[in-house]
Amino acid sequence: MVLIIRYNDVQECLFTFVINFNFRQIERIRVFALNIFKTKKQKSCRTAPNDLVFILDGSFSVGPENFEIVKNWIVNISSSFEIGTTFTQVGVIQYSDDPLLEISLDRYRSNEDLMKAMEAILYRGGNTRTGKAITFGVNHVFATSTRDANAVTKVAVVLTDGKSQDDVKDSAEEARKKKIILFAIGVGQEIEDAELQAIANKPSSTYVFHVEDYSGITKIRETIKQKLCEETVCPTRIPVASRDEKGFDILVGLDIRKKATKTEGSYRGKKAYRVTSQSDLTEKTRDIFPDGLPPSYVFVSTLRFKRPVTKEKWDLWRILAVDGTIQTAVTLNGEDNTVIFHTTHKINDTQSVTFISPFIKALFDENWHLLRVLVTERDATLYLDDELIETRQLESVLGIFISGRTQIGKYFGKEATVPFDVQKLRIYCDPEQNQRETACEIPAVVSITLHRTYVLSLHCNPYFL
Repeated sequence: MVLIIRYNDVQECLFTFVINFNFRQIERIRVFALNIFKTKKQKSCRTAPNDLVFILDGSFSVGPENFEIVKNWIVNISSSFEIGTTFTQVGVIQYSDDPLLEISLDRYRSNEDLMKAMEAILYRGGNTRTGKAITFGVNHVFATSTRDANAVTKVAVVLTDGKSQDDVKDSAEEARKKKIILFAIGVGQEIEDAELQAIANKPSSTYVFHVEDYSGITKIRETIKQKLCEETVCPTRIPVASRDEKGFDILVGLDIRKKATKTEGSYRGKKAYRVTSQSDLTEKTRDIFPDGLPPSYVFVSTLRFKRPVTKEKWDLWRILAVDGTIQTAVTLNGEDNTVIFHTTHKINDTQSVTFISPFIKALFDENWHLLRVLVTERDATLYLDDELIETRQLESVLGIFISGRTQIGKYFGKEATVPFDVQKLRIYCDPEQNQRETACEIPAVVSITLHRTYVLSLHCNPYFL
């Protein structure tokens, strides 16, 4: 008996058999082979290609004790990424009068070796020449990367506690011309916000951080991890009001304009799409989420559905693995008026949490509604028309397999399409967008706001529709 298993780039196992197997045996072998290769194709910010350089102030004002805090901080952040030539490469520059390359981008190819090297960095002392250090990073660190500059995200994190003794603006602009994304973290009162803003990308609310002392950088550690993840897995921007938000417009990714008909949305003049049972809103996951999903995000959808769908169970959105396993999904269950959120699980492949609040019943009343699910590494929270409904705890989550399919409007466990109207279906990578997103496009919400305040409040300003 000879069994040949060939594995290709799309995580599919192709078999050649030199003996007849019955169907059950073949299926067992197929599932076994899929499980062998599964872990190699999970995608998240941990595995996304990324050149990350820490530019660390090592001047006299920092001091040896605080520098140890900084070293522990970069060790912790770097441990969130898979280190290697196809994943994240990390470089470290310590600067004072002159910059010193402590770790080059291609020096270490394992997390363990990188962490040891970071812990071994010695504090130097000296003056503060931040501009010179940024220029050094551009010309002598990022420029030496052997990877295709267009295939990886390039990020520099500048951490300083004092006003630079040279110009930072020109150095930072030169870095941005080379498509290097700059974060600026200021510590203490000596560093000025204007200088941090000159260093960092725009908007400052995303790329500038200021803490009171070095113990404060541990408080923003998880936020920095999330922001770095957003840069690597969320390359696209969605225009929202006066700013562009990192995220995924799933309707655009599914090319809904060619697959559904236009209809009037939640108010006059607002465009929506009517999905019919003949529609098939399916695309390859790698074409929509090429590097997976960030650890925290906001799922948002404005939708309406009629009977008999209001009494049925269906997936508003789902990501399936090659074998059809649900990896991530938002399921609407009209049988018992609940919403189910599915995501990956570190041990059991998939986990699900069910929102059971009686307030969810309104979602099934055949009117337009805005549904939001705020997902973090710890929990999932459901919102309906701006009202917080319920929070459910999650266990450890892994990345998704991008070789499967992404779909919207499918009956649970089936390929048949659900007829419904959809106006918006997005994922915002910044969890803070959950606070900015409002249900102002839902007439009932605007009506309630007007009734309560007698004026159209800023919360429901038409500018934000």
